[in-house]
Amino acid sequence: VFDYQPGRGQEAPEAMLDNFKGYLQTDGYVVYDHYAKKEGVTHLGCWAHARRYYEKSLDNDPKRATHALKEIQKLYAIERKIKEANLSPDQIKEVRLKEALPVINEFGKWMTKQLAHTLPKSLIGKALAYSVFRWDALCAYLYDGNLLIDNNLIENKIRPVALGRKNYLFAGSHKAAQRAAAIYSFFAICKKHEVNPYEWLKYTLENIMTIKYKDIKNLYPQNYKKLQLNK
Repeated sequence: VFDYQPGRGQEAPEAMLDNFKGYLQTDGYVVYDHYAKKEGVTHLGCWAHARRYYEKSLDNDPKRATHALKEIQKLYAIERKIKEANLSPDQIKEVRLKEALPVINEFGKWMTKQLAHTLPKSLIGKALAYSVFRWDALCAYLYDGNLLIDNNLIENKIRPVALGRKNYLFAGSHKAAQRAAAIYSFFAICKKHEVNPYEWLKYTLENIMTIKYKDIKNLYPQNYKKLQLNK
């Protein structure tokens, strides 16, 4: 689901996250910290974002940046092995605790020690601070085998939106942007359920005026295929 808000402040995700309970995986944007502290929410960080900071600091401090990247690489190697083995969530958790946890523990000690001897405004200092200050969230994927080491899955899904936004720059108005978010959401659902978006939209526009309100869910993209099979 895509949501548009006119600002990037703490209140922006409130409608979606104010009463949210469960696992919340985000990048390091500080606005999410407010919701992550709520009771019933477990905040997950993203190792891909942490890794990017070390990649940026390679020219600034190649020795420490390279060491950090090698340690993160070990964590991703474990994830690749898990994926190739097609393990169950319980098995994934078991492998992570056995193989990833020791790497994370040693890496965490190293980062905390290095941070104390690093200029805060240097690129390597920012990279270390990003990870150390979000350490609990970065380790949280170990709790459950259903969880992911990063949020690359959603990052890849929103890349077309980011590219489009860069190209057309303006939505025209706040209401237009909200409508665009709704259309993005519908088309994303079409893609997820392998529904042709043109066919779905054509069918929806042709039938929305005559369908009963209680049956409106029949027009949702995820129900379109089933509706066509029952004809």
